Amino acid sequence: MIYTYKTEGTCSTHIELEVEEGIIKNIAFWGGCNGNLQAVSRLVAGMPVETVLTRLEGIRCGRRSTSCADQLCKALHEMGY
Repeated sequence: MIYTYKTEGTCSTHIELEVEEGIIKNIAFWGGCNGNLQAVSRLVAGMPVETVLTRLEGIRCGRRSTSCADQLCKALHEMGY
């Protein structure tokens, strides 16, 4: 299932992700820091959702209370993980 999440408080505007049986298959960020977000997407592809949540949840970007990685975790929670 491909899911689109509208981010809040980050330079990226949306995250499109695909999760199958608790494993992240594909992620695409719209907007934001292109190189860094491609790296995040490639690093988490194939990882269990729980591992991604443990590693990325709560990361902040500068003075912001969230980050693109944290928004990814919020998207996963909204999906029911």
